[in-house]
This record gives sequence, C-alpha cells and structure tokens, in this order.
Amino acid sequence: MASKEKRREALQHTLQQLRDVTNSTALNKASIIVDASKYIEELKQKVEGLNSELGITESSSSTSQIDELPMVTVKTLKRGFLINVLLEKNCPSMLVSILEAFEELGLDVLDARVSCEDSFQLEAVGRECHKKDSVDAQVVKQAVLRAIKKED
Repeated sequence: MASKEKRREALQHTLQQLRDVTNSTALNKASIIVDASKYIEELKQKVEGLNSELGITESSSSTSQIDELPMVTVKTLKRGFLINVLLEKNCPSMLVSILEAFEELGLDVLDARVSCEDSFQLEAVGRECHKKDSVDAQVVKQAVLRAIKKED
C-alpha cells in the first residue's frame, strides 16, 4: 500500500513539474497533458520559424550548422530555463562538466535529453533549487560556455 501511495505522489509531483514548465493552469491529468501537447506544438512552430529565419532547412547539410558551433541557447521559462547545447564533437566528460556548471549555479535538472553519438546535443530544463543569488539566462549561458571550454 505504501508503494502505491509513493507512486501516486511521484506522479503528482511530475504533473506539477509539467504544469510549471508549460505554464498550464489545468488541474486534472488529461488537461495537463493536453496543455503540454499544445506547448510542444508551439515550440515546434517556433523552431520552424527560427529555422526559416536563419535559412536552415531539413535538407541543408549539417556542416552549415556546425560552422557556428558550439551553439548554446538559454530560454527563460516561468520557473527556470530551457537550455540547448550543440557541439560538433563529443568528449566523454562534456556532460559531467555541464552538469557541474548547473550545480554551481544552483540549478536542478528537471528533464534532459542528451545525444553523444557523433556530436554532443543536450536539451535540459533546469530550475533554481535555492535562491542564494538570482540567476538569469545570460549567466546560465556563460556558465555552460565555460564548461565547454574547460573540456576543449
């Protein structure tokens, strides 16, 4: 019975995090998931718009994008940051360095996707876990860039 209660609490915590990241005001599970789905679609449209602004298409070669690497973007969310990192090369300790930078800033990683096959790609959602100093998107970006340079 206790494990069932723990799973239910974990699900409630996860749904609350999803509400926070997507700025949802929904209260039931289905509505939260619908709001998250709409949020994802909005993000996809923004990416497509930005790509078309930059002249990047799906068929363009990856070398045109790699010329500008490392690419680090940080977007401020309601309660945290969306951090994207793209590097031409991968080194074994790159993820560790970036996570250490997050830790130094006092950021908890709520969700992350990492690919380390040929290049290094990271998409993470981080939130300040304690308020020693307020952190903004530029501070997060600079910390990630320092972590990348440390590994070069």
